[in-house]
Amino acid sequence: MIRHALLKTTATALALAGAGLLGLAQPAAAQEVEACLITKTDINPFFVKMREGAAAKAQELGVRLSTYAGRVDGDHETQVQAVESCIASGAKGILITASDTKAIVPVVRQARDAGILVIALDTPLEPIDAADATFATDNFKAGELIGQWAAATLGEEAANARIALLDLSPSQPSVDVLRNQGFLTGFGIDTKDINRIGDEDDPRIVGNDVTSGNEEGGRRAMENLLQRDPDINVVYTINEPSAAGAYETLNAFGKTDGVLIVSVDGGCPGVQNVSEGIIGATSQQYPLLMASLGIEAIARFAETGELPEPTPGLDFFDTGVTLITDNPAEGVESIDSEKGLELCWG
Repeated sequence: MIRHALLKTTATALALAGAGLLGLAQPAAAQEVEACLITKTDINPFFVKMREGAAAKAQELGVRLSTYAGRVDGDHETQVQAVESCIASGAKGILITASDTKAIVPVVRQARDAGILVIALDTPLEPIDAADATFATDNFKAGELIGQWAAATLGEEAANARIALLDLSPSQPSVDVLRNQGFLTGFGIDTKDINRIGDEDDPRIVGNDVTSGNEEGGRRAMENLLQRDPDINVVYTINEPSAAGAYETLNAFGKTDGVLIVSVDGGCPGVQNVSEGIIGATSQQYPLLMASLGIEAIARFAETGELPEPTPGLDFFDTGVTLITDNPAEGVESIDSEKGLELCWG
């Protein structure tokens, strides 16, 4: 019972974990309930897996699912149109990974005023309570883990690091800020304003550039930063596609030796790149779980009016994060790429 609309793609139904996952009880069948999933793009493997998770759970629960996506990462206007379409269609719930976490708030408010449950997936809105709930990786922790790993791997040489920061977007959506600032905190760098990228004055930072979360953006940003400082030896990347692009540029310039690349995602191509030594460490997150839990929450809300609860002590529901590396660092918990490939997506 899956209906696709606007910039939609076909969602593939996969077998998912059973009811009661992470303590969320299985709702009764939710006939005639409509839900919407709005992602940043429909090509990034992370969002493809999210769509698959939502589709499978919707099919299981009898929820009618409409899926929407921006043309590219950062396509805010298409996401606004998608929310408006969901309001007009009478959806009971919207799951959204917002491209612009501030600018999307007014139309989200319209949806909530219409009685629609709005759940942010992966990327918290700003403010976070602009949505009814957020199901996400602890993105600050994800960044912190790879920062801790990089610092521990370098040891005393961390004091002399030359760091390139490959971020997502000039608008600095919350996921961008959380991962970047988490990485710097884990590495031991004063972030100044924890809510803003780029105001740090630590001399080890060569600079920031944006990638749009894709390989081409990673190649371009890495080239720009290498022109500032050819001795970069630590590269933080917002996600694994941008990490792959950064590696291509480093390789083209003959600069791969002695450079640590770290990232966040945990998709199968990214974990394979850990196995091959392209990425030193990545923080693995679980998009299929985020989306399937979101559909469960919408079905339950439609039946009982119950709102999702956050993880105790947090302002969102934490769907987990794990560091993947084949070069473990003392004091930083991790699993190897072989285990990571068993858990990966995409």
